[in-house]
Amino acid sequence: MRTLIIIPAYNEANNISTVIKDLKENYPSYDYVIINDGSTDRTEDICRENGYPCINLPINLGIGGAVQTGYKYALENGYDVAVQMDGDGQHDPAFLEGMIKLIENDEAEAVIGSRFVEKEGFQSSATRRFGIGFLSILGKILTGVRLKDITSGYRMVNRKLIQIYANDYPSDYPEPEALVIAAIYGCKIKEYPVIMKERLGGSSSINLKRSVYYMIKVSIAMMIRRLSLGFRRAKK
Repeated sequence: MRTLIIIPAYNEANNISTVIKDLKENYPSYDYVIINDGSTDRTEDICRENGYPCINLPINLGIGGAVQTGYKYALENGYDVAVQMDGDGQHDPAFLEGMIKLIENDEAEAVIGSRFVEKEGFQSSATRRFGIGFLSILGKILTGVRLKDITSGYRMVNRKLIQIYANDYPSDYPEPEALVIAAIYGCKIKEYPVIMKERLGGSSSINLKRSVYYMIKVSIAMMIRRLSLGFRRAKK
């Protein structure tokens, strides 16, 4: 299956070369594209100097806009599978083969790389784990699907979801809402145990204050998405 790794990157000059070197040396069968989301550091220069496949967005769209750009690229270029993988080195490509087998064997249409299935590796802070647990329960209430690592940005989808996400993808803190979309469309979603690493460099944009804001905003967005999509599909 033709597989594309979508790597959203915002100010990842310290990390992106290490991520791409690992892919090129150890996983050359996978295509990749970097979505440079209006970075203000040397991310664009590094991609150009090294000849990395890269789409440079003229302004910062946020993670949702960057990832949707990747899905549009995957759709236009005929890929069967798309993978979201962060540009900060947290997501280990060693798990790609196991994840893609679930799609190849028609066991799943979306596969979530979950750090909470076997609870190995970097587990995030207690505050974030509480928020993830809350959103996981909310996702179960809204869709009937319980996902332990609902906020994981390490995920893989088939062509059906590539088409859906290319045309309709949440703009801000999109990961839980995107899974609500997949569930409402009747897609089979499975979690696959992965070990995540801490960032290679730089710092996360989500602090304690943002974590609270994130949980409230995403909860509302998930409920609105469930109501709006459910109504639209009922009309059809």
